[in-house]
Amino acid sequence: MRWARKGEFYNSRFPRTPRNVTFLLENWHLILAAVVSGTLLLWPHIAGGARGGAVSTAEAVRLINRERAVLIDVSEPGEFAAGHPVGARNVPLAGLEGAKNLPTNKALPIVVVCPTGSRSSRAVAMLRRLGFENARSLAGGLGAWRAANLPVEKSA
Repeated sequence: MRWARKGEFYNSRFPRTPRNVTFLLENWHLILAAVVSGTLLLWPHIAGGARGGAVSTAEAVRLINRERAVLIDVSEPGEFAAGHPVGARNVPLAGLEGAKNLPTNKALPIVVVCPTGSRSSRAVAMLRRLGFENARSLAGGLGAWRAANLPVEKSA
């Protein structure tokens, strides 16, 4: 007479479930938590690639100091006069495509800034269409620039 193993019916037609499958079925909530956690950790890299690679203030300063990046502020003239990063050129978003203030060397890195960072990502897309492949947005905009205690000047 054959005795039934644990988790198996006597004379069962169904084979015993492998241990790894049983583990997955019993601990699905832990596996789901691990997948969600991993996705959240990778999300900045995934989203950064889609946005054109927004840079932090530290990375922007490194680009400006070491690679001679050009800082372009796409704010409106009134916003630009109220405060902008030192050395930034004002090129409003509406007039970006025909602007004369853009560098002639399209290989130079460009860091685009606006008050919040939302307009700068649109400006980066426009600049890439114009041939500036090294254009990047400043993550957090002017607010992040100020929060990092980087110099801001006002125009008269």
